[in-house]
Amino acid sequence: MHIVNLFKFPASSVIPQVNLLYDESTDIFPSKLYELSGNAKFTVPENSTCFLYQHQGHSVLTGHYNLPVYAGMYACVTAGEIKAMNGQAIIIERLNYRGMFSIGGEVEPLGRLRYIDGCTDSLLVPPVKFGDACLNALFFPVNTHQTPHTHPSVRIGMVIRGHGICATPDHQVPLVVGDIFVIPTDTIHSFHTDANDELVVIAYHPDTDFGAKDEDHPMINRSLVNGVSARFIDEIRTKA
Repeated sequence: MHIVNLFKFPASSVIPQVNLLYDESTDIFPSKLYELSGNAKFTVPENSTCFLYQHQGHSVLTGHYNLPVYAGMYACVTAGEIKAMNGQAIIIERLNYRGMFSIGGEVEPLGRLRYIDGCTDSLLVPPVKFGDACLNALFFPVNTHQTPHTHPSVRIGMVIRGHGICATPDHQVPLVVGDIFVIPTDTIHSFHTDANDELVVIAYHPDTDFGAKDEDHPMINRSLVNGVSARFIDEIRTKA
């Protein structure tokens, strides 16, 4: 029986650690989950992209001009090292995928997109092309009782604000700030909050059915030839 996997950061944020918490490297959408703490260093593997969320302290991305990522910020990292600076962060590695380097944050107080059952979400790191991985923020207001549902691929995330419950048919998993969770593929689950607090989580998807395609993206769609979008003029579109 699939259940929600729950992990917690070590009590101390100063002990250097890189811990592999979850390994789905043989999956059709291969992914790994790590925790990073203290002054530990994590090297981004070749042919992988890493999604970072900084929980406490800050990290430095040494492969990208020594850029800092502070608590509450997130990043998509494609090369170099992630060096923790007496803090705590999660790193989600998507194997065999080349993302686009970016840094963002802090996470806004409300999602930009409507989801289900009163919830909202925001694409923090959108897919570069159709089918690519993404990183989201998911917002559950007070008194949320979400409809049980599944996902066709693993979901990995962390609670960044509030508290709530993730329920499966057989378990109820309490969630508080700093909890790291994995929801395996096709696991029936739902999130719930009470009247006193909201719940905000970071959520990684290893795949999407959304994003730009070579024949459908803003640049080509809005390039007009005699009033006709270049999307519909096959003979002028760039070929592989």
